[in-house]
Amino acid sequence: MCPLRFILVFFSALLAGYLTWRTVSSLPETGFNLVEDSGDDAKKDNQEQQLNTHKLFKGIQNGFWVFVDMASGRYLWKNLKEMKKD
Repeated sequence: MCPLRFILVFFSALLAGYLTWRTVSSLPETGFNLVEDSGDDAKKDNQEQQLNTHKLFKGIQNGFWVFVDMASGRYLWKNLKEMKKD
């Protein structure tokens, strides 16, 4: 077995990890607030739970699409185009 294969896998994993780290650190924070100041504590808890569930769902959805983009090479292409603009 060729040792170059291990080097290629290592650098591919390193590049994927770096791109994932950049994506996660640059994701915009969702700034909407569903919690109102008036009313019942149970209502507030329910709204906070819905907000947390929504954030979790959005995080999973974004992670899935980043994985699809990385697997297809589209993510690398978009980043290279952005780097050329700057």
